[in-house]
Amino acid sequence: MNRDNLPAPGIPSALTIKEPPMPSSYEGHLQSVVSWALIGIFLMLFVAALYLTRAVLVPVVAAAIVGTTLAPLGRRASQHRIPHWLYALLVVVALIALFQLSMLVFFGPISKWIERAPELGGIIKDKLHALEGTLATIRGLQSAMSSDGGSGFKVDFSAFIEPILGFLTPAVSQLIIFLAMLFFVLVSQADLRRSLILVFVGQDARLRAIRTLNDVEEDLARYAATVTVINFALGCLTTIGAYILELPNPLLWGFLAFLCNFVPYIGPAFVVCVLFGVGLINFPSVGYALIAPAMYVGLTTIEGHFVTPNIVGKRFTLSPLAVFLALVFWTWLWGPVGGFLAVPILIVGIVVFNHMFTEEEATLPG
Repeated sequence: MNRDNLPAPGIPSALTIKEPPMPSSYEGHLQSVVSWALIGIFLMLFVAALYLTRAVLVPVVAAAIVGTTLAPLGRRASQHRIPHWLYALLVVVALIALFQLSMLVFFGPISKWIERAPELGGIIKDKLHALEGTLATIRGLQSAMSSDGGSGFKVDFSAFIEPILGFLTPAVSQLIIFLAMLFFVLVSQADLRRSLILVFVGQDARLRAIRTLNDVEEDLARYAATVTVINFALGCLTTIGAYILELPNPLLWGFLAFLCNFVPYIGPAFVVCVLFGVGLINFPSVGYALIAPAMYVGLTTIEGHFVTPNIVGKRFTLSPLAVFLALVFWTWLWGPVGGFLAVPILIVGIVVFNHMFTEEEATLPG
């Protein structure tokens, strides 16, 4: 045997290639990706569940929000020895009376407009004739709504009545669920509050739950009261402006402005469109028809940028982006009622978030 070919002592006879160990940072990154993926799947399933069960969840959540908003008033009523069932009954009766008043205010003018639909359609067509060259979308709408051979302007109300009936049919049952749920929430609010607090274990957790519930009730009640007063003033000014401009039914437009301003962005935009349509019918030209919408836009601009921020204060100064995103999401998910509940749900979420992360915020470096 040739000794020159023998390996030297202590040197391996063959090279062994080993895979490098997986870095711990990679494992942590992979676990983070999996965790976020599971959270994303849960959120998508949760949103799908909210959408599929909206027929039941919308009145239930609305009743819970309204009941929480009226909680401070309920405690004051109990201090005056008013039974919970009587207070709940009075609230439900007041809401039914408000709904009935709304129907009486809107039903008369709407029925008259339906009777005069061909005449009003012709008036609107003549007023918009000057804009046919620049507004192609309006021209397409006119061709879709006009009859095939006639020169008159006719509207196919079946295309509008069917979706309205489709919306009102479940809305009646949802209204019944809302009123019944609100009654039971107001009657058993103290017990529900106590049961929710007892869910948490430990004195610190229960104290935090109490502070959270107190802040949610106080913030919702203060926000609702402040916004209601501001919207009432806006409705009064809209009524006065409509009366000065000699619009028909000025009280109707003030009441519509009062109700629609509870839904940010969408509500005022709807009122602007309605006032523009009424102006087209009652004023001689498009320029005059723009006076009423311009007046309302000026009022809402002053209210949104000066009055509401100064009266509500920093406590309720919500991010416009957060309000817009919440409005878009809940309107897409639950329709008009979702738009009405978007800001209260956002307030509840912000209060809960602030209480959950109070300690973390307190320990942040300066």
